[in-house]
Amino acid sequence: MAGDSDHKPLKPAHPAVKSIAGSIGGAAEACCLQPIDVIKTRLQLDHVGKYKGIWHCGETIIKEEGVRALWKGLTPFAVHLTLKYALRMGTNAMYQSLLRDENGDLSNFRRASAGFAAGITEALVVVTPFEVVKIKLQQQKGTSKELLRYRGPIHCAMTVAKEEGVRGLWAGATPTVMRNGTNQMCLFWAKNNFDGLLWGKHEGDGMQLTLLQSMGSGFSAACLGPVCTGPFDVIKTRLMAQERSAGPAKYRGLWHALMTIPREEGLRALWKGLLPRLMRIPPGQAIVWAVSDQITGYFERKAVEAQGGVNV
Repeated sequence: MAGDSDHKPLKPAHPAVKSIAGSIGGAAEACCLQPIDVIKTRLQLDHVGKYKGIWHCGETIIKEEGVRALWKGLTPFAVHLTLKYALRMGTNAMYQSLLRDENGDLSNFRRASAGFAAGITEALVVVTPFEVVKIKLQQQKGTSKELLRYRGPIHCAMTVAKEEGVRGLWAGATPTVMRNGTNQMCLFWAKNNFDGLLWGKHEGDGMQLTLLQSMGSGFSAACLGPVCTGPFDVIKTRLMAQERSAGPAKYRGLWHALMTIPREEGLRALWKGLLPRLMRIPPGQAIVWAVSDQITGYFERKAVEAQGGVNV
């Protein structure tokens, strides 16, 4: 597929606009798709085969813990997504600006590189500590606060920092960096190309996609990343879920986990939770891009109109 060099971007939205648009989309995604994330986490932490699949896992959680348990960890998840998408969209736009050539064009390779850099940034600044808290809350079973180790996200973060040190909040940072960097590299490259292929939309041309068009290209673009990064996601979850205060950790790091999991559970275990990830991430991206594109598209259109017309 050709790069963007045959189409000069006119007026891409400012990074601040993209950051705000991403944060609003992230909040919407969190509220809609939290149950799937809870199920994904439980499946990845299931060492003994308690759950027979997605539906059985969901039914078991509801039966044993109540419907509300499907929204465990929503507060850190919603804050996490709001900050993550604000940082992702904003830094990606900044990295793209730095990588554009003298004509303002951005090749496919440079677009993917900007996405990879944005993924690394979000992984280190926002994603890792929030996911450590989210996973520790989600792996707790039951609804009675008196019986739970962590009473909420703030108490969880403080407990981890106290017992494991501040570095404990960045457990699993390496696979998280690899997962998020690869995910965003695929996502931003694919989203731009699907927009052009399906709708004839190019960044900065002033054309505003409809909600369904944004959802279609966002959904399609998000399917590639989870398949490529499944092992990183499983290893990240296992590393973050370890209670170091209870004794020596089972997994010493990324490579040790990468060798241990297939040896003990088979190669397919590295893709545990892939189906719920595919049920969560592409629909989530459809929601995020539907919101984000409407906001950024509005400002791009106004900017292009101010220059004397819309290029469609």
